[in-house]
Amino acid sequence: MVVATVRTLAAFEGQSVELRGWVYSKRSSGKIKFLNLRDGSDTVQCIIVKGVAPDKVFEDFDKLTQESSLTLCGKVRKDARSKVGFEIDVENFEIVHIAEEYPIGPKEHGPDFLLGNRHLWLRSNRPHAVIKIRARFIKAVRDFFDNDGFTLVDAPIFTPAACEGTTTLFETEYFGEKAYLTQSGQLYGEAAAMAFGKIYCFGPTFRAEKSKTRRHLTEFWMVEPEVAFNDLDANMVLAERFLEYTVQSVLKDCRRELEILERKTERLENVKAPFPRISYDEAIQLLKQKNVPCEWGNDFGSPEETALAESFDRPVFVHRFPAAIKAFYMKHDPNNPKVALGVDCLAPEGYGEIIGGGQREESLQILKGRIETHGLPESAFQWYLDLRRYGSVPHAGFGLGIERTVSWICGLEHLREASPFPRMIHRIYP
Repeated sequence: MVVATVRTLAAFEGQSVELRGWVYSKRSSGKIKFLNLRDGSDTVQCIIVKGVAPDKVFEDFDKLTQESSLTLCGKVRKDARSKVGFEIDVENFEIVHIAEEYPIGPKEHGPDFLLGNRHLWLRSNRPHAVIKIRARFIKAVRDFFDNDGFTLVDAPIFTPAACEGTTTLFETEYFGEKAYLTQSGQLYGEAAAMAFGKIYCFGPTFRAEKSKTRRHLTEFWMVEPEVAFNDLDANMVLAERFLEYTVQSVLKDCRRELEILERKTERLENVKAPFPRISYDEAIQLLKQKNVPCEWGNDFGSPEETALAESFDRPVFVHRFPAAIKAFYMKHDPNNPKVALGVDCLAPEGYGEIIGGGQREESLQILKGRIETHGLPESAFQWYLDLRRYGSVPHAGFGLGIERTVSWICGLEHLREASPFPRMIHRIYP
């Protein structure tokens, strides 16, 4: 007998198949018993009728507890009422393991309890759908860059110096020396771009931010493309093409998961290039028109980002931020040195910045001056300065946080749900 999954049942309509999975829920109605079986791909209702299925199956049904594992044989029957389009008429099943009393039931549980049982909570419909969407989004990320001629270059996790500022570094001992968990793969991505032209790095990053907001984790995944000879404008074109491709890929392939999350998709369907572009100066004026308190020179927080995004029907680029609030490697605008050639992409619906990037400073002398101004040890950046000594060119790139973007796509209240095992200021278990 063929072994099928719930997601492949359409290929076996009218046939008997074997499913392998776990009891999600069950109920009885006289001589008919209903078992919802989940197998990792989805959940399907299996119907056991007395006199049709063997008596032993009918008896064993009462032994089953939530999350008990079993192999089940039955005939695939089309049913328009089913969320997956099919039901299973059970012919037989064999119990693999009877689960102990499961701690997660249908009653309401608090977030701390659910996070403490994250290893089990992943089996529930909602987190299961989120992680499926995350997986599909990551596939789309890789497909976009792989199909566009980019080379994947992995950046190290241990680094000798800061990339995004020294206040959010996780420090560790490294054979008698200090090392830090990476905040970003960008600097190494710049080196790789000088070798391969177009690259992306993709991996975990770490920020020791003592933040309890719904937008922050201490460990998150980030994808960072870097392109030689690109400037700020070309960088924005790349970012909007990238976002359109990845979001539309998820919409196409994850309709079932988005339905489980009850996610309204109209705003997502509108994620199409080109995106609006406004300067930081224009953003300040727009915020003042909306009576949102703001002052030139400050970075935007959640209230400002939300107010700006509300003015547009798709993600919006905000570019040319004050140079004083940007990293040492950001190129300043030759026409206005007070601003940097950086850009943030703000998502709609209050999810804020999902992309941050810009054009890098390609001048050796200017970059050395910036390192000194920021009080950074030049010795730790000699390799980075070498990129400006040997064939320096204009170049640009950006970083996109996977969890924050998945939170937006899924319509989540907190991005901790977008990580299989989230790490926060007070959460490192399980």
